[in-house]
Amino acid sequence: MNNKENILDNVKNIHFIGIGGSGMCPMAEILHHEGYNISGSDNYVSDTLKRIIDMGITVYVDHNEKNIEGAQLIVYTAAVKEDNVEMIAAAQKGILCIERSVMLGLLCSRYKNPIAVCGTHGKTSTTAMITQILTIAQKDPSAIIGGKLPFIDGNSRTGKSDTIVCEACEYVDSFLEITPSIAVITNLEADHLDYFGTLENIIKSFNKFALKTTNMLIVNGDDDNIKAATKNARVPIITFGESQDNTYYADNISYEDMAFPKFTLMKNGEKIVDIKLSVPGAHNIYNALASAVVAHCMGVDPCDIANALHEFHGVHRRFEILGKPNNITVADDFAHHPTEIKTTLKTASKMGFNRVIAVFQPHTYSRTAAFLDDFAKVLSIADITVLSEILAVREVNTYNIASEDLAQKIDNCICLRTFEEITDCVEKIAKPGDLVLTMGGGNVYVCANMILDRLIEKYAN
Repeated sequence: MNNKENILDNVKNIHFIGIGGSGMCPMAEILHHEGYNISGSDNYVSDTLKRIIDMGITVYVDHNEKNIEGAQLIVYTAAVKEDNVEMIAAAQKGILCIERSVMLGLLCSRYKNPIAVCGTHGKTSTTAMITQILTIAQKDPSAIIGGKLPFIDGNSRTGKSDTIVCEACEYVDSFLEITPSIAVITNLEADHLDYFGTLENIIKSFNKFALKTTNMLIVNGDDDNIKAATKNARVPIITFGESQDNTYYADNISYEDMAFPKFTLMKNGEKIVDIKLSVPGAHNIYNALASAVVAHCMGVDPCDIANALHEFHGVHRRFEILGKPNNITVADDFAHHPTEIKTTLKTASKMGFNRVIAVFQPHTYSRTAAFLDDFAKVLSIADITVLSEILAVREVNTYNIASEDLAQKIDNCICLRTFEEITDCVEKIAKPGDLVLTMGGGNVYVCANMILDRLIEKYAN
């Protein structure tokens, strides 16, 4: 066993820089439950930060070299720069620092059956569905999810079994730190081109991940890119999809209220169970199939699978309905890639709203530039589109791109700079029967809550 594998056996005090992040707080929670002394720092108080503070974890809402006193190991997010004062102090003190993905790999290695869910879209929902099924079926899994699952009131779970379910992100090859027993690949297309450059490089990366898998690959058999990424796999491949060529497939697909899927889960031509979902959209058929296959392969009773999936009502920021003041529905979604936006808006358009008002926060200059025409096409599905400024995240605008460039390509589009301006605008144009849907991978949920509060106040009397 090398030194890297011994890290968690040789430390007790672990400090997380950026502990409030969706990929950080679940690991902090699990390590806290395992008896480690956890501390962390972040720039602002979020819901996830409040949750871990309530657990008794020490959190500093700033970055200061004093925060790392006593720490034996530092975990940091990719967003943390080398000039961070805590990183500098750790280097000066000789404290080992590891990136978030390395810690995820270390955590997963402590379980005999790590289930890693990867793919361009659907990772969070699929990871959450698997977690809910296995928990209801009393398999007692641990879990690390990229969004809050109401069923467990958080985005992590500490179980006592040898199974952990985790979301595995491909960005900067993070998922290659994990050696899964079971790997789930939901779909595969071009994204994160600021790192990968080409779709071919993405396929190569997923191929490396597939080759690291030790027991079983459960993959979307309708996706040609996945076929290319797994063609030389060393473990059995179990496929799912809508085509009957797959091992597991959805048959007799129909929709309730035009949006909520029902289907029969089939395996090699034989019926397993009927499934009725409580989350809208055709994309959730694939998410449900993937999770059902994992559970079925683990011996979960088909009735438990069907019941758990019916009881699944979504994840935080996945078409999450926040409120309906004066019959104006305000919802929020994580969609930030053209395919995700298309799926979300197509689903919304079938749900009987008078108009769909899409509020979109473009996420990174590189993604906006690479998919400019695609964004314009899919955002045009909405009746009215409101754009905020591009959220830079980790980038400098070397692309000479702005939201105005996107707005010019979309009919009925309004381009505004701040959430305050967007809230003022939506308050004026939203009417009873409309859906106001905020979308983006950044902090546009803040705008969603501002809009909701404004509308509640407006129609309070």
